[in-house]
Amino acid sequence: MTTQADPRRQVWSAGSYDTHARFVSDLASGVVGWLESQAGERILDLGCGDGVLTAELTAAGAQVVGVDSSEDFITAARGRGIDARLMDGQALDFTAEFDAVFSNAALHWMTDADGVVRGVARALKPGGRFVAEFGGHGNVAAIVTALCAVAARRGGDAGLAHPWYFPAVAPYQALLERHGFTVKRIALIPRPVVLKTGMAEWLMLFRKPFFAQFGADADSALSETVELLRPALCDADGNWTADYVRLRVEAVKP
Repeated sequence: MTTQADPRRQVWSAGSYDTHARFVSDLASGVVGWLESQAGERILDLGCGDGVLTAELTAAGAQVVGVDSSEDFITAARGRGIDARLMDGQALDFTAEFDAVFSNAALHWMTDADGVVRGVARALKPGGRFVAEFGGHGNVAAIVTALCAVAARRGGDAGLAHPWYFPAVAPYQALLERHGFTVKRIALIPRPVVLKTGMAEWLMLFRKPFFAQFGADADSALSETVELLRPALCDADGNWTADYVRLRVEAVKP
């Protein structure tokens, strides 16, 4: 028996991601700097994507395992020689195995934040550290607002406009502390990002399920969203910017 894929589920294409979202790994120097990986350390890259950052950590001398829930990303990561494993980041099954858990631009897709942090705590050795950066409170607020407006006008599901987890500093620090972590540093970092291939491409990469709900009217819903965003996020020369805000954290397991 065959089953149809859930149209609400985000499906990744490593090729499309490389074309339209390479800025995600290109802008990761800050969180990589917080990690301060050392040669010989065993590191878990949680939500490794296509393995570009994982390969950088490996090249620096760390022993890195990458996990991701996307089969296409795992295939791409393995193609880079990464020890990449298909796994739900909300249900990690490692125990006291890693010196550090690292994550870039992935945790906002994992809405069971409690399950994520529980698994990270279990995966770390005593004294191990958790260093992550992901969407924080206010991330892509203009984009979400435009999507919600389009959903309201067209009778669509506004829940598909905002499938993410974007916490503020205080509640995320409290979550980490409930699981025994000591938070060394944590910050919200505004980071407007120039979209070299445009807003429509960003929307279709990251929110295709939202537009798919409108069937034959998907293209017109996409155009409507782009025009709603034009006054806020497109400059006079036609350059688009996404209103990113990142939450970056370093925490230690006692």
